[in-house]
Amino acid sequence: MSREAAIAVHRFGLGARPGEIDLAASRPKEWLLAQLSGPADQPVPLDGAPLMTGAALVADLLAYQKMQARLRQQGAAAQDPVRQFFKNRVAIYNKEMQARFALGFTTTRPFAERLVRFWSNHFVVSAQNPRATTLVGAFEREAIRPNIHKTFEAMLVAVVTHPAMLLYLDNAQSIGPDSIAGMRTGKGLNENLGRELMELYTLGVDGGYTQADVTALAKLLTGWTLDRRSVGSTGAIFFDRIHEPGPITLRGKSYPQGEEGTMSAIRDLAHDPATARHVARKLATHFIADNPPPDACAGIERRFVSTGGDLVAVADAVLGEREAWSNALGKMRTPVEYVTAAFRFLGWPRGGDQQKQTQGALAAARLMGEAPLGAPAPKGWPDTSDAWSGPNAVLNRIEWAREVGSRMPASLGVDAAVSSAVGVLGPLFNSATESVMRAASSGGEAVALLIASPEFQRR
Repeated sequence: MSREAAIAVHRFGLGARPGEIDLAASRPKEWLLAQLSGPADQPVPLDGAPLMTGAALVADLLAYQKMQARLRQQGAAAQDPVRQFFKNRVAIYNKEMQARFALGFTTTRPFAERLVRFWSNHFVVSAQNPRATTLVGAFEREAIRPNIHKTFEAMLVAVVTHPAMLLYLDNAQSIGPDSIAGMRTGKGLNENLGRELMELYTLGVDGGYTQADVTALAKLLTGWTLDRRSVGSTGAIFFDRIHEPGPITLRGKSYPQGEEGTMSAIRDLAHDPATARHVARKLATHFIADNPPPDACAGIERRFVSTGGDLVAVADAVLGEREAWSNALGKMRTPVEYVTAAFRFLGWPRGGDQQKQTQGALAAARLMGEAPLGAPAPKGWPDTSDAWSGPNAVLNRIEWAREVGSRMPASLGVDAAVSSAVGVLGPLFNSATESVMRAASSGGEAVALLIASPEFQRR
């Protein structure tokens, strides 16, 4: 069995389903790249009812705010309308995440799905902010998944102008101080999106910008807010009355007022050399090593610059780095990756209670410390192994592996469990793990030992 194919399936995919290593065996790199020929697949809810669009969720929010306003006018006690709205609708988030998990368990395009998850953890909108809880799934479906095969610029524009991002980083409430609305209301600027857009999403913390640039970008971004129209809306709109008037200088370049100037500034950030450097290092850290070789980062950066941020070409550059195919399994799987890999190996969920099984997977990942699309801060979930390999974290994984093993049928023998391990890990299967599995008292215990093994927890 091909070692490169096993690496392709585990390091760049989501963990092997039975027979998947054989599918990748003839041309592993080409097998991966073929998955990026179009938009990423969309999750399908287990109950069959469609997921709500971002625009529909925004309309729902605005209707709720109006209702709360009427209650206040009538003297009724009312809590913060946005916070209470999302608290009452956490079921929407759970449904989105169950559909997302289910797609990860069964997808035949695991590299595409890994890139979706990488970009969602780069352009963070987190369910921990009650303003964004119900919108995080729509954000990924509408801004990330359709753009993984396009350019960084296309994805960046989609991300910045999505209502989820405008709510999460407070741009929906940001008003140009000298705008028509600002002069009338006295309300002013919120710099959150301007700061994170440069620090986290494009240039990086060392990308050569100042506090004055943060303020300037925040002014350029004013105008982008929630769309209050009920027909023909995407959920977000550029509204001139709250946009800061006049030309604005950002990093030494003057941009005209209006939507044209805003979009021009976003496009310039997408193509800045500092952005190429920042994104290249993050990709190398995610796919290659916690401390990736400088030459690998430089190679990915060069491809980003030379192709104008073509994301398929950039992914190809990652796959072209020699270090990306090293034998060492150095990266610890995050809890979501770990649970997903186990379900793919076992062919779960199956049977009549698939929704319950998927809910259990979601709960397990949370118990291990990772709520999907629920990072504690805009910088996202950590992407280095030390964040996921502490004593308590490893103990939680071992306990979960034991639980999984206890659910194996009594008819499963040790030899069959070892054979399945060979099929799912191939040349990555460690002889020490095999010896421990063969000494197990049952097939279920052998499966638990495999899932808890170092080679299964890493990629």
